[in-house]
Amino acid sequence: MVLIAASIYSKSGKLLLCRTFVSEMTRGRLQGLVDTFPKLVIGEKNQKEHTYVETDSVRYVYQPMDKIYLALITTKTSNIMEDLDCLRLFARIIPEYCRSNDESEVFNNVFELIAAFDEVVVLGYRESVNLAQIRTFTEMDSHEERIFNQIQIAQQKQAKNNMLEKAKEMKMKKKAMGGVAGGFQGGFGRTSASSGTAPTASASFKAPIASSDFGAPSSEAFKPKPKVGGTGKALKLGAKSATEDSFLQQLRQEGQVVTETHSKQHAVDPVQEVAVHREPVHIKLVEKITAQVPRGGGLKSAEVQGNVSLNISDPNFNTTVIAMKNNNNSEAQLQVHPNLDKKIWQAEGILKLKNLNKPFPPNTDVGVLKWRLPLQSEDELPLSVVCWPNETGNGVTVNVEYTLEKKEFSLENVKISIPLPPSTAPIVSECEGDYEYLKSKNTLLWSIPSIDDSNSNGTLEFEVANGDSEHFFPVNVVFSSPNLFVELAVTGAHSFEGQQPVQYSTETKLVTDNYQIL
Repeated sequence: MVLIAASIYSKSGKLLLCRTFVSEMTRGRLQGLVDTFPKLVIGEKNQKEHTYVETDSVRYVYQPMDKIYLALITTKTSNIMEDLDCLRLFARIIPEYCRSNDESEVFNNVFELIAAFDEVVVLGYRESVNLAQIRTFTEMDSHEERIFNQIQIAQQKQAKNNMLEKAKEMKMKKKAMGGVAGGFQGGFGRTSASSGTAPTASASFKAPIASSDFGAPSSEAFKPKPKVGGTGKALKLGAKSATEDSFLQQLRQEGQVVTETHSKQHAVDPVQEVAVHREPVHIKLVEKITAQVPRGGGLKSAEVQGNVSLNISDPNFNTTVIAMKNNNNSEAQLQVHPNLDKKIWQAEGILKLKNLNKPFPPNTDVGVLKWRLPLQSEDELPLSVVCWPNETGNGVTVNVEYTLEKKEFSLENVKISIPLPPSTAPIVSECEGDYEYLKSKNTLLWSIPSIDDSNSNGTLEFEVANGDSEHFFPVNVVFSSPNLFVELAVTGAHSFEGQQPVQYSTETKLVTDNYQIL
C-alpha cells in the first residue's frame, strides 16, 4: 500500500485540507490529482458508505461524511482492503478533533488533523496504530514534566516566602545597627570559586577607623557578633515545601515512582565540606581544574582556574591589607581586582585597596586575585585514570587503574565513577579502597579516602555479564587537594594605616570541576 495523500473536501468540491505523504511527486502533479477528485465524484446520485473511483494512474478511496468528503489518493496497485481500513481510521480521527463535520470546524482544527494524519501514515505507508495511541501521541503529555512543574512551583513559592522573611530580617537588623546604609559601592563582585552557599546581604561601614583601635586589640574584638532578631531561616532554593511534600506523597500513594533529583545529588555528593576555623578575616585560595582525557592517552583539553577571595566578618577590618608570597613559576597570568593597587601588588606582593571610601563588604566572599593556567600534556595532571574493558565470552572484564602523577600533591576524597550497562550488577574481584554499586544510576562508584606518595597507584577489577566497551565511558573523577598549581601563600594581614596586625585564617584547596576520561 502506497498512500499518496489524504484530503478533505466540502460538498461543493472545495478543498479544505490536503496532507501529502510522499516527497517525490511534484507540486503540479499533486495539484492535478487533487483537482480531479471533485470532477469524478461531486454530483453522483448513488453514494455508498465506502466508495472508490479510479483513473489511469491513481485510485480515490473516499467516504461522504455529512457536509464533507474524506478522500485518500493511493496507487492502483495498493490493496483495496487495506485502503478501506485506513479510510475508516481517518474517518474516526475527524470527529475526535472536530465537533461537527462542516467547513468551519475543519478550518479551525486543520493543524490538529494534520498532526493526527502524520501518526497514521509515514512516507506513504500505514503505521500500526489505533485511535487511542494517536490521541496519546498528539497530546504529547509527559508525566515527568507535570511532576517537574509542580516541584518548580512549590520551590518558587517557598523561595518567595523565604525572600520576604529575609527582607524583614534585614530591615530589623538595619534598624538595630543604627540605620547604617547598606550596600557596597566599591564594585567588588563575588568570586566564582565561592563555596556555593546563599549570598548574605550586609551593610558596609564607610566611616574611617581610628588608628588607636588597632593599638591593643582585645579578645572582645574577635568574638562573633550576636545575631540580631529574625526568623533564622536561610534562603534555600532547593528546600522542600509542604506543598511539594504533599504532592509527592500523593503520587507515591497512587503507585507512581517519583525521582527527587536534588535529594539524590546531595546523597552522592562525593566531596564533603570540612568545617574550617574562621577568623574575622578569612582568606581562601581556590583552584578548579577541568580536564578532558581521551581513553587512549594524551590530552584533549585541560586548564586550571584559580582565585583568592576575602571574607570579612567584622566590619572594623573592612580595609585590611593582605601580604602574600608569590612563588609562581608557571605560565599563569595573575590579575588583580581593579579596586586594588596593582603597582603595590607587582612590586611587593601586597593586596591593598586604592581608596578607603570603597572598603570590602562584610560577610561576603570578594574575589581580589584570579588566574588561569592551561595545561599542555597529560603529565601535568595530578591524577591519571585508565579504564580497560576486555570483552570475553562470558561478559566484560574491566580493569581501572589510577596513578598519582604529581608526587608532591596529596589528594583527598577521591571518587571515580564508572558507568555500567543498564540493569547489570558488577562482580568486584579486586579493589583498593571502597566501592558502591549505584543501581538507580547504573554506576560503580570507587572511593579512595586519600592518595599520596605512599599509595600512588591503585586498581579496581570487576566483571559484568553483558555490555561492550562503550558502556564504561565517560569515567568521571572527583577529588580535592590542599596543594595548588600556582604557588601562592598568605604571609600576613594588617590594617590599612599603622601596620597593626590583624588576626586572619586561610583556606587552600584544589577541586575538580569537570574531570573526565572520554
